[in-house]
Parts: sequence; structure tokens; C-alpha cells
Amino acid sequence: MFGVENFYVFVITALLFIMTPGIDSVFVLNKSVSQGKKAGIYSTLGINGGVIVHTFFAALGLSMLVAKSAMAFMIVKYLGAAYLIYLGISSIISKKQPNFDAIEVKEQSNKKHFFSGLITNTLNPKVALFFLSFFPQFIQKEQIENPLPFIILGVTYALIGILWFSVMSFFAATFSDKVKGNEKFHNRLNKFSGAIYILMGIKIALTKK
Repeated sequence: MFGVENFYVFVITALLFIMTPGIDSVFVLNKSVSQGKKAGIYSTLGINGGVIVHTFFAALGLSMLVAKSAMAFMIVKYLGAAYLIYLGISSIISKKQPNFDAIEVKEQSNKKHFFSGLITNTLNPKVALFFLSFFPQFIQKEQIENPLPFIILGVTYALIGILWFSVMSFFAATFSDKVKGNEKFHNRLNKFSGAIYILMGIKIALTKK
């Protein structure tokens, strides 16, 4: 089908990979617990938007550049690490501010959650390397240069990711709802979330090919 083979095996394998705890899972859980269900959902959409970005990179051969060039790999790696550490520091030093315009603040927060997920995933070089090694196993050899199979597999992977992380967000957000009115706990949770982001950034910075 359009150069893709063993599609159902791909779906099952992709689901198992997505369900395996990793940086994406920690990111979504962190957002859901600390800031609620919508934060988790928008982060989920952002992360899987990053999956689509990596899919097009792989289809166009740009991911191969990152895989082969030590300099390109290092630049992407450190940009991703720096962004996560920035998020961590911002969470640690942030304080709850009065909400003068609830609708505007809400819209800005939703966009922020989306772009945080998008940038975090896009600047993770391990995702690019994973797609380059995983997707070709389900593409017919004579179609390996065709971008369409990569796009089909990437979109499928993203849809599975959205489904799984959305379910995870709903369950994790129940904890957030119970402590929503506790400002002291909220501030402590922000600091804990910040520490998690910093550790994730350090992990990416120490990533090797």
C-alpha cells in the first residue's frame, strides 16, 4: 500500500514504542499534573506536531544530514537541551500572577503549551535517528527514496501518539484538579516540574549517536 508493507505490524510496534516511558511521556505528564488537562492535550498536539516535522525531514532526507554530520547533530542536540533547561528555570522561578484577562491568558497559555511540545520534540535528535532506523523497516525497498511512505508512517505514528498521550493526560489531570486551589502546592509543583525539565535537558545534552 503506497510503498508501505506490514502496516499492521508497524501500528502495533509504534504503539509499544509510544507507550514506553520517555521524554515525551514525562513532558506530557508534567504538563497535565502541574497545569491541568488542557495543558496536557496542547502539549500532546505539539509533541506530535514535532513528529510530523521529523517525518518531513526524513522524507526529504534532512534527517540523514543530522545523522551523518556531527556538527549538525551537536547543534540540534544543544538547542534542544538549552530550551528544556530554559523551561525548567522558568518554572522554578515563576510565581502565580493575578489573572486580569482570563480568556487572553488562557489562549496564550494554550499556544505556549503547544509550541513547547513542538520545539522540544523537533529539537530532539534522537527522534530523527529513531525514524531513520525504524521507518525503513516498513517501506518496500524499491520505494525507499519515495517520500510518500515516510509521510504515511509518520502521520500514523503521530495519530497513535495523540491518542495515547491524550488518554494519559486525562488520567494525570485528575490529580491536578484535586489540588488546583492550593497555591502553595502549586508553587512547589512548579519547582518540581522545573527540575524535571532541567534533568531532561541534561539528558539530551549528553545524548550520543
